[in-house]
Amino acid sequence: MTIALLFGTLFVCLLIGVPIAIALGVSALTAIYFGTTMPLSIITQKAFTSLDSFPLLAIPFFMLAGVLMGKGGVSKRLLNLASAMVGWMTGGLSMVTIVACMFFAAISGSGPATVAAIGGFMIPAMVARKYSGGFASAIAASAGSIGVMIPPSIPFVLYGVIGSVSVGSMFLAGILPGLLVGAALMLTAYLISKKRGYKPEPGKESEFHLKDVGKAFWDAKWALLIPVIILGGIYGGVFSPTEAAVVAVVYAIIIGKFVYKELTWTGLYESFRETIVINATTMIIIGLSVSFAYFMTIQQIPGEISDYLTALSTNPFVILLAINVLLLVVGMFIDTISALVVLTPILLPIVTEVGVDPVHFGVVLVANLAIGFVTPPLGVNLFVASSVGGVKFERIAYAVLPFLFTMIVCLLVITFVPQLSLWLPGLYE
Repeated sequence: MTIALLFGTLFVCLLIGVPIAIALGVSALTAIYFGTTMPLSIITQKAFTSLDSFPLLAIPFFMLAGVLMGKGGVSKRLLNLASAMVGWMTGGLSMVTIVACMFFAAISGSGPATVAAIGGFMIPAMVARKYSGGFASAIAASAGSIGVMIPPSIPFVLYGVIGSVSVGSMFLAGILPGLLVGAALMLTAYLISKKRGYKPEPGKESEFHLKDVGKAFWDAKWALLIPVIILGGIYGGVFSPTEAAVVAVVYAIIIGKFVYKELTWTGLYESFRETIVINATTMIIIGLSVSFAYFMTIQQIPGEISDYLTALSTNPFVILLAINVLLLVVGMFIDTISALVVLTPILLPIVTEVGVDPVHFGVVLVANLAIGFVTPPLGVNLFVASSVGGVKFERIAYAVLPFLFTMIVCLLVITFVPQLSLWLPGLYE
């Protein structure tokens, strides 16, 4: 009865368009009121205390660092470097977009932020070169999903906090899967561009010039130092992931204001204001998601789900395949942060019981939810790309299908080749 109330209320709320954070809180409140004798105040208590966490401070600081990078001239220099590296290829502008998104992912830690920062430049540029608007926007939306896989990644921080898994190990584990997805998206974009006759970037000859790459690399050196400082500091034991996020903010201000001199005082103010708004929304989602997850744990719902799945099979590959299907469906309707907070306490005990490494599972979980960024009807990256590119959502949703298929193939590789995720953390240990 309690389970039916909980999930029934959640489904109805989502169906009528209630924001996900409110839907999670209302469903937990309804189930407690009608199905238990627990005090209703437990909802607010858990929501508040869950945010009293030092590691969670990394999230707003990484958000702020990403916004500051975008306004401080970093994204422009990363685009120039990507252009020198791959602009000469067939479909050059699409290749530049993907590579630039991979660079920016190593700074922002956010999928939508990556789409906004890179797509804002590249979608209009591709459309001006006679690329299909849907294709151009789909490229930016798909490549933006890499933002949650290549470190530093906000979902990896959240998963590490909830699952008591090393955030540093999660950052290392995401590097190779992120590069795999980026390479696969480039191959897909190349094949489509070749079929449609999309030319190399304007002004580029159809050959690689190391001199141009060297010049662009030198111009972008201060931007490229950011992930080196963040990851090097974490793995060198200089600072924690949360402290690394603060260092990234200070570095972004210094580079944008005093080196590139493109971060104005107005831009600095707008960066803080934008981060406050985004973070407020994120923290509300996290708080009420934790309340929802706590109530499920008290009612032993994760245990019941675990018993059901393990009754079907104890083969870890079968369990992971079933979980992949579940997560792909969930990603269509629930945002990444809410899904992480709610599902991690349910699924992590199940997979560890059948021998799956928690670090590997974290990558699988985030890779699934990254696909949710480009899967309608929620598809946050699709909406961001539609907004910055001025292209109808329906056109992008259709054009993204080849890239969606590519990402699912990569997901299967990530799922069933654990060493792809575990090799680098293993070297660090």
